[in-house]
Amino acid sequence: MKKELIKLTGFFACLLVFNFSHAQTNGQNVLPKWAFGGFVRPENVNPIISPRSESQFLDPMSNKLVRWEADYTFNPAATIKAGKIVVLYRSEDKTGVEIGTRTSRIGYAESNDGLIFKRNPQPVLFPGNDSQKEFEWPGGCEDPRVAVTKNGTYVMFYTQWNRKVPRLGVATSKDLVTWVKHGPIFRKAYNGKFFNIPHKSASILTRLDGDRQVIAKIGGKYWMYWGELHVFAATSTNLVNWSPVVDDKGELKQLISPRKNYFDSDLTECGPPAIMTAKGIILFYNGKNHPGDGGDKRFNGNSYCAGQVLFSLKDPTKAIGRLDVPFLRPMESFEKSGQYVNGTVFIEGMVYFKKEWFLYYGCADSKVGVAVFNPHKPAPPDPLPIL
Repeated sequence: MKKELIKLTGFFACLLVFNFSHAQTNGQNVLPKWAFGGFVRPENVNPIISPRSESQFLDPMSNKLVRWEADYTFNPAATIKAGKIVVLYRSEDKTGVEIGTRTSRIGYAESNDGLIFKRNPQPVLFPGNDSQKEFEWPGGCEDPRVAVTKNGTYVMFYTQWNRKVPRLGVATSKDLVTWVKHGPIFRKAYNGKFFNIPHKSASILTRLDGDRQVIAKIGGKYWMYWGELHVFAATSTNLVNWSPVVDDKGELKQLISPRKNYFDSDLTECGPPAIMTAKGIILFYNGKNHPGDGGDKRFNGNSYCAGQVLFSLKDPTKAIGRLDVPFLRPMESFEKSGQYVNGTVFIEGMVYFKKEWFLYYGCADSKVGVAVFNPHKPAPPDPLPIL
């Protein structure tokens, strides 16, 4: 980590203090210098992935053909393979009537340009008669995040949903198609203390190695941020078994939490893999707005918008910067219609591709969208709504 960690000078530390809050100048959305953005939605492209009723899959649980992506396709992970962008997205069949009652599987799509995708007709990760059946059936495999090690092993974190307790599971692959499931990530830590608590949404730490975004370590250990209500952290030596970071009482250490009257007043849910930069560790997260008096009135109650928080390189549990308003929010019709009409841009996948950052997100829990950030020609972030 000596080469990866950059010491903060007194001058730079002062800059971070001034940049802690997200500037809003004359009603405009102005990002601090440490933040990524703005991201631009390419014209005439979105949504890039939508439900398809023609896709059929022989479900090993029922031994019947299932239209596995007929209802909704959303909440995507993303990575690079052989010079192409691969998006792994959550799909829902038509076996239920509302969110949480259908079976989810993970689909595969690849692209030469990050905009136009070719999809596999079969899912690549799904519930089966395997070692994870008790954790994944009947709800399925949900909301993946994926990253790759320097030696080319892909690591996927996803929610195992048995309709009783959501748990973070991990799977590994060399080709993004054939996966080895390793099961719940907290099963062994602290004698199983956190095994049966609801837990989801893992953002593993990554860094740029030349033009490759790869999984990184801090102090000789892999590091992740995770959580839905609050943001927590965990470490690992093997990418499979993870130990949550705890406080001096042995309880989960809360790193950031919802803020009253802000866009993230109800939930702060981790997004794509976190990224190590010269200015700190950037965690991209999904903020849910409280529907009552505690929310930001500029945004719909229960809407999901995208935020960023900066953690210290010296102490990755310490937040040193945070956006006060989202850099991406529901604006397009496909982001405000479908399964979640309050409006949702739910970010889960981001990759560095041809000198730009491609951000993939769920649109209203129904479809997949993309937005692109060019670091050399930053565009304005999404404008703030006018009351």
